[in-house]
Amino acid sequence: MTDYYSRTELSNSDLSKFKDLLFGVNKPDPTKAYQFGTLIDMMITEPDKVDYFNYSCDGVIYAKEEFEQAEKMKSAFYKDDFCSNIIKYAEFQKVMVENRIFNYGNFHFNIDVRCKWDMWFTKLKWGADIKSTTATTQAQFEAAVKHFDYDRQRAFYMKIACSEQDMLIGISKKNYKIFKVPIKEGDTLYNSGVEKYSYLAYEYYKRFGNIGNAQLKEAV
Repeated sequence: MTDYYSRTELSNSDLSKFKDLLFGVNKPDPTKAYQFGTLIDMMITEPDKVDYFNYSCDGVIYAKEEFEQAEKMKSAFYKDDFCSNIIKYAEFQKVMVENRIFNYGNFHFNIDVRCKWDMWFTKLKWGADIKSTTATTQAQFEAAVKHFDYDRQRAFYMKIACSEQDMLIGISKKNYKIFKVPIKEGDTLYNSGVEKYSYLAYEYYKRFGNIGNAQLKEAV
């Protein structure tokens, strides 16, 4: 399959970029945070891409301290009974590409979309996503879910997969606690996520139609 990040279908990350463009938001460069998130993801889901000797992962060189922190987070993940059990049945970094019908204000439209699951459970038809977080309590992580639009991401992924449930797994970078937030179709988090992605998809469609994200990349 074509390199995921070179594909032209609309992704949740594209919706985030479009949201910033739409509202004129200038955020700090997120590269460092994304790179660390990628490190912990790959330590758990794609360990063959992690070079512990050279402190590198997928072509990125990390500080020794970052590796040590990520290893502690990985250890916390595997010490959690739920996490260590479900990972046995997971397909990692599963890519899905679909054409989906969206609805906003009773206006229906189609967009080609894509997503990549940290963990996908084929027999169960649901998935999970791993998030590194500065939260130190369950309540703080749940607040972060809404603040960082994780609810939108998960509902968007669920729509692509026609999945009825999902799981967010947060790993604290501060105290190495594990936080789990289940999402089911029709619940509060799911509905707020649908509301968020439906609005952004509608605004995107008005400007670009179903042409992928090529013009969006030029705009940002």
